Amino acid sequence: MKAPKFWHNDGLIPLLFSPLGIMYGKACQCYSSCITPWKPPIPVICVGNIVAGGAGKTPIAMDIGQRLASQGVTTHFLSRGYGGHLKGPVLVDPARHSAREVGDEPLNLARFAPTWISRKRILGVKAAANAGAEVVIMDDGFQNPYLEKNLSLLVIDAEYGVGNGRVIPAGPMREPLSAALERADVLVVLGKIRKLPAWLNSDKPIHRAVIIPGPESRDFRGKRVLAFSGIGRPEKFFNLLRSCGANVVDSFEFPDHHFFSESEIVRLKRRASDLKAILVSTEKDVARLSASDKKEIEVLTVSIFWHDEVAIEELLVRQCIGGKC
Repeated sequence: MKAPKFWHNDGLIPLLFSPLGIMYGKACQCYSSCITPWKPPIPVICVGNIVAGGAGKTPIAMDIGQRLASQGVTTHFLSRGYGGHLKGPVLVDPARHSAREVGDEPLNLARFAPTWISRKRILGVKAAANAGAEVVIMDDGFQNPYLEKNLSLLVIDAEYGVGNGRVIPAGPMREPLSAALERADVLVVLGKIRKLPAWLNSDKPIHRAVIIPGPESRDFRGKRVLAFSGIGRPEKFFNLLRSCGANVVDSFEFPDHHFFSESEIVRLKRRASDLKAILVSTEKDVARLSASDKKEIEVLTVSIFWHDEVAIEELLVRQCIGGKC
């Protein structure tokens, strides 16, 4: 899915769709209020967002998982497996599974810790707990009412925010902002921003972080680069490459979770050759490529830098080390 442009700004089209958005938001709230969530036997951390795609949930989830693992906590990831056809619960095996089976994000998470996909999150948590997990980190699932979370982090992209501030289909929001802020335990503002926006008026703790490029970014400095991506907001990836000093001579956007055809990859490689440029994409995109298609394509990895690393470490220790959630 590619977000419609009118989600970015308010205007006539969002106004016309607004009644549907209000109805959708109220229906979701009524539905959630009728459900008694299941309390899991182990701590569950949920890393979610309020808009449809592109907030940066997965890098945050991965960072938190690595921090817990470094403290000796047996951590498993849990994802719905968006884009894959397996319903689960299934333990992801990067050597055996493909993105068409389990989704692209779980394949990347599985390189760092055991990762489960499950359409029904409760079954996924039960499977992880039976396999020895001490903490489960959910990549997405903030709006899922069936599972009680011990710690919910709401990730907000600093630049995009909440788009035009309207609920789907009038805007990008999965639910009304007030409802999301009320349920969140912690807000994570991801990206560079001078000051917090006025709409982010909450008494919840706010942690600031930025995405930083991996060490391979040095190889792109001063080089001609053709970038392509099918993530929530591809322009963020293109700008990150430019911030590394890469000369992005051309770029191609695809819908989020797009499965590239062989002909599309051939055209991209031919275009890069014509421009005498390096072909570069993201880890998430390359996870959806075949082994042969990955040849001649470089990857820019990313990680998270916290403005106050001590504060996020203390949060995790306080909430989850030793099962104290």
